[in-house]
Amino acid sequence: MKMTVEARHMEVTDAIRQFVESKIDNLPRYYDGVLTAGVVLDHQADQAVVEIRVTARRKRVFVASERDKDMYAAVDKCLDKIHQQLSRHKDKVRDRQGIPLAQAEAIAQAEAIAQAKKQEG
Repeated sequence: MKMTVEARHMEVTDAIRQFVESKIDNLPRYYDGVLTAGVVLDHQADQAVVEIRVTARRKRVFVASERDKDMYAAVDKCLDKIHQQLSRHKDKVRDRQGIPLAQAEAIAQAEAIAQAKKQEG
């Protein structure tokens, strides 16, 4: 996964960069189709502004932004939003695919057994 960390109106310290990169590395845990992640850190009027843009398969883009007095808190809140978006998207994709073949066969077999028992008794 490609990752970029940029800053506007401030310098990015190594501690913040490592913190953001360690958090962004966990994104594929929520959706394995993540291709790129871009983080923009900004400082506006006593508040830290964080924007995260994640690109996934099939040109799907997820964007979240957050403001807070603390940069680390803003990053955490923004990542929570991205995690929710990725999890929701993964659930939608999984729901569209239907149930797995093995599970469908097991259901059909159970229904056949139940039907046979009804006919016997």
